[in-house]
Amino acid sequence: MFQSFNLNIDVLTPSRLWCVCNPMYDTLDKVRADIADRLAMAASGRKSAMHTPVVITPDADARIMVLREFDTDSSTLRFHTDIRSPKVEVIGAGADMAVLFYDPDAKVQLRCRGRGRIETDTPLADAAWASSTNFARRCYLGAAPGEESDGPSSGLPDWAQGEQPTDEQLVPARANFAVLLITQSEVDWYWLSHEGHRRALIGDKGDRWLTP
Repeated sequence: MFQSFNLNIDVLTPSRLWCVCNPMYDTLDKVRADIADRLAMAASGRKSAMHTPVVITPDADARIMVLREFDTDSSTLRFHTDIRSPKVEVIGAGADMAVLFYDPDAKVQLRCRGRGRIETDTPLADAAWASSTNFARRCYLGAAPGEESDGPSSGLPDWAQGEQPTDEQLVPARANFAVLLITQSEVDWYWLSHEGHRRALIGDKGDRWLTP
C-alpha cells in the first residue's frame, strides 16, 4: 500500500524543495547510477552544466574541454583535440589525468581520475571525425594551438573566416584531428546540501562513503 501525504510547497526553501524532488542518496548503488546518468547527459546535452568540464594533465595544466561522449560500459570519457596541441605530447600513449565536473544547480561535483591516451589513426578517431560538423572540423585547418601571433587571431586561414568549408577543403584538416580518451579509475562524488553534505568514492578498488 502507498501512503499519501500533503506537501505545502510554500513553506519550502529552494534547498528543501530540491531535496524533496531528489531524495537523499542513501546507497552507493544510487551514487554510482547518479554519476553514470550525469555523465551521459553531459555528453549529449549542450546545455548541461557538466558539458564543458576542466581537464587536467600531468603537468598540472588545466583547460575547459567539451565532453563528446561517455561510454558507460568502459567508463571512458571522449574529447576532441588538435594533434599539434602541447597537451598531446604530455599525454601520449598514456598518462594519469583528472577531470572536474560541477553542476551549480544540482550542487553536485564530480572529480574523476583515470588514464588518458591519444588516438589519431584509429576507427574510433575516424568515426569521431565523421560525426563532426564541417564547422567543427574547420578548427583543425588553422595554425597550431599556442603559436605566437602579431595580434588577436582565430588562427584560421582568411578564406575560412566565417565560412563553412566543403568536405574537399577539409581534407588537410583530418591530419590535425585526434581524440583524447580518459578511462576513469575512480570518481569522487560530492553533493552540497543544507540538509548535510554527502561524499562517496566510486572506483575500481571498491565503493565507499567518505566524510565531506
